[in-house]
Amino acid sequence: MLNGVQLIEKLCLAFGPTGCEEPVANIIREELAGTRAEISTDRMGNVVAHLPGPAGAPRVMLSAHMDEVGFMITDIEDKGFLRFSRLGGIDPRVLAGRLVNIGDGEKTVPGIIAALGIHFMNREDRKKVPDVDDLFIDIGADGKEAAEKLVAIGDFGTFDTPFAVFGQNDGWVKGKALDDRAGCAVLIEVLRALEKSTPCLDLYFCFTVREEIGLSGASVTAHRIAPDFSFVIETTAIADVPGVSDARRVADVGQGGVLSLMDNGTIYDRALVDFALATGAENGIPVQVKRYVSGGNDAKHIQRSGAGVRCMALSAPTRYLHAPVSVASLTDIVAIRDLLIAMLTEQNKEGNPLCTQR
Repeated sequence: MLNGVQLIEKLCLAFGPTGCEEPVANIIREELAGTRAEISTDRMGNVVAHLPGPAGAPRVMLSAHMDEVGFMITDIEDKGFLRFSRLGGIDPRVLAGRLVNIGDGEKTVPGIIAALGIHFMNREDRKKVPDVDDLFIDIGADGKEAAEKLVAIGDFGTFDTPFAVFGQNDGWVKGKALDDRAGCAVLIEVLRALEKSTPCLDLYFCFTVREEIGLSGASVTAHRIAPDFSFVIETTAIADVPGVSDARRVADVGQGGVLSLMDNGTIYDRALVDFALATGAENGIPVQVKRYVSGGNDAKHIQRSGAGVRCMALSAPTRYLHAPVSVASLTDIVAIRDLLIAMLTEQNKEGNPLCTQR
């Protein structure tokens, strides 16, 4: 990538569960400082970087969300253990034994999610998957008073997962919050590439809040910007693992960005999808089509804002989404970046839907 993998790592390691995105927003504002983009932050915390186009140019909203799945502390027990609720769709099966950070964006306290040990379970209990109500967070406090000096009810939490480059040719990354810090990194790099050119489009690079619960940040941003088109840059769960039939393998790691035709919230603009496929083929950029109807993203609310918005979703195929550790291919992330740059700099090409209104 233009700045290597360091940008993705920096973003992924930031503390930013849903509702506590400011540490991520600070990094994005720092990364975009010095560009010619006009940067603003709205009341909800969405960060928007605007590269103005000519008067009357089509208005394009490129969107990636800053928040990650996480936790909220709901109770501090007498012995100092913390009870919590999930923020976003986290499978309880992956929680026990995981390291976490608890805080409010300014301070963080390490802890571990735990459950009753196997030595104290009867035979039937050992067969059950613990529910969130059966789990607790241990922060090393010897009582409620000691715990309250470190954390408070309403504090947020994230997984405490190191980031690493690994695998064949060091071409893979693993860590927390790839959903959707990988998308944020792509938007930063696309903006840096396009600010040196003069595309005949009015471009808004939007880093949104609260996607994991309610998609509310993107809704507010879309209503304010009133775009003609929107590209939502995301990650998508793919299930390309043993024991899953080909028909349920949403996409494949290493085969480029994933274009959605339909998900649980949106039917996407087919002309934009076709243009993306054609642009990829003409420029040697790998791109694939999502082969399963699942999930959803900010496009659900963007598409329905104002007078309606023509939307396309382009996602990095990612294993183990919403888990303590997710895995993605750097070549897929680079392919997404390159495809977006190609699409946004070929706006005068015949058949490009960005040159048409309807």
